[in-house]
Amino acid sequence: MTSPLRVLVVDDDFRVAGLHRDAVDAVPGFRALEPERSIAGARAAIAAERPDLVLIDNYLPDGEGVDLVRTTDVDALVLSAATDATTIRRALRAGAIGYLVKPFDARSLRERLERYARYRNVLDAAELEQDDIDRALAIAHGEPATTTRLATEQLVLATLGAGEASAGEVADACGISRATAQRHLAALAARGIVEVRLRYGSTGRPEHRYAASRG
Repeated sequence: MTSPLRVLVVDDDFRVAGLHRDAVDAVPGFRALEPERSIAGARAAIAAERPDLVLIDNYLPDGEGVDLVRTTDVDALVLSAATDATTIRRALRAGAIGYLVKPFDARSLRERLERYARYRNVLDAAELEQDDIDRALAIAHGEPATTTRLATEQLVLATLGAGEASAGEVADACGISRATAQRHLAALAARGIVEVRLRYGSTGRPEHRYAASRG
């Protein structure tokens, strides 16, 4: 069974911190740690508990949450009432994976936590293809993950043109990995956009060749 993602809430208002903690615990796959109310407390908790994600207010009694985001090696989502562009840019430059304006409802936080879980799942592999990186970034930013996929599919189809090619040849022509080319070609073939043909070489092993469907 996969361990839940551990989340540290940092907010100097104990009532707000409690609401955010309860909202985290209500999302399957997440577990909230005991909230902290200061930068110093957050640093100690991060060192002791090693949370996966920190939900941190920007204005805290002993400093700004953005400064903690910049100096700690933990994913962080800034929760703040500040809506000025300077603060938001600082938070994103510091490395925050998102910024949620307070006050917000539990559904908004839940959506971001679920998005974070999908983001982490994509980045869980030891080695990543460009498609994986693009998909993770799209998830983190709340963008449709289909844009990059469609662009790559169009590139694959343009490479095939009126001829045929193997997955390796498509990969070389497109500047993508063979695995990525194979994945897109298989998806296109399943939808009938691409035809799969077998060509037998001198070794007797058939090579899969792909061509745009004429149907």
